[in-house]
Amino acid sequence: MASPQLDDADAAFHDALLQDDPALLYDRAPCGYLSTTPDGVVVRVNETFLVWTGYRREDLVGRRRFIDLLPVGGRIYHETHYAPTLHMQGTAREIALEVVCADGRRLPVLVNSVLDRDGDGTPLVIRTAVFDATERRRYEREVLAAKRRAEESETRALQLAQTLQQTLIPPTPPHIPGLDVAAAYRPAGDGRHVGGDFYDVFQVSTDDWVVALGDVQGKGAEAAAVTALARYTVRAASVDHDSPSDVLHILDRVLHQAETDRFCTVVLVRLRRVEGEWCATVACGGHPLPLLRRRGQHPVPVGEHGALLGALPGATFTDTEVPLEPGDALVLYTDGVTEGRRLGHFYGTSRLVAVVDEHRGPAADVTDAILADVMTYQSGDARDDIAVVTV
Repeated sequence: MASPQLDDADAAFHDALLQDDPALLYDRAPCGYLSTTPDGVVVRVNETFLVWTGYRREDLVGRRRFIDLLPVGGRIYHETHYAPTLHMQGTAREIALEVVCADGRRLPVLVNSVLDRDGDGTPLVIRTAVFDATERRRYEREVLAAKRRAEESETRALQLAQTLQQTLIPPTPPHIPGLDVAAAYRPAGDGRHVGGDFYDVFQVSTDDWVVALGDVQGKGAEAAAVTALARYTVRAASVDHDSPSDVLHILDRVLHQAETDRFCTVVLVRLRRVEGEWCATVACGGHPLPLLRRRGQHPVPVGEHGALLGALPGATFTDTEVPLEPGDALVLYTDGVTEGRRLGHFYGTSRLVAVVDEHRGPAADVTDAILADVMTYQSGDARDDIAVVTV
């Protein structure tokens, strides 16, 4: 809302327009006018500026400098920026300042100034137009406050999503007697934004374990929520269903019924030990097939491709039995590995196979080697989330 002083100044200007008097048009202009000597002493001031600030003409003319009307911060800015710019360039435009009024209140203003010189270049007079910026400052403060609220809201959402994801990624894989298990997770970019990759390793009964690795479409809080839904659905369904393909059918149905349009990919491995021999049952839903590396052999994909989960009606999934022998390795990974990019080229399955083939030590060595090579390929900047589990 405009102040009474501003309303009075506007009314006086309209009166001057009707009278078409040049002197009145100057004195009652919709902006303040000041003329000062080169060192800033006020020699002329219009009525508008006086109405806005509450000063009398005799308070300013020949008695005060323009800098005297500024608060301490404005004076410093005047001496370090405004005055040097004006004397070097001859003009200073849209300088945001505050004028201390006669009653002590501060009036936000925008200032345009011109330095007139004589034929020899000697400074003669500084002419200054002063524009009331009260509404502009109010708008700027509102925009800044809205921006701050949005940033705080985004920060809270990010913290919530990150906290949620921390519950979805086990800190370390569990110890499984007879198996060596290692896992790694690397979020995309600087790690601030929550991705959809997840893995889980959990026990169903004695010598009966499930390894799950998946990738939910998208990032952020909604992706994390779908990740939680997928992870806990797999855990619950694995208790009542021995077949990984049956678990994927249940997860597919749950995602179709959920209030989300996000789909996901999952590879499930059921690990059972019978009479001292381990056997893996593998089922995939839209996910890259795991790699099996047997002792003395090159790694090869195992399993059969299935449909995306939560995306297509009538999806089918297939179980593949894979006997495991001492020295064998089963490597599960998300597409953040093979689709890592450098100069427009993908990291690719062939490079992954070479790394798995080369590193035949403990599971942690294999997992760490894959992660390190993928990150090196991308110059340390992961374009997508990366998750790897080696058994």
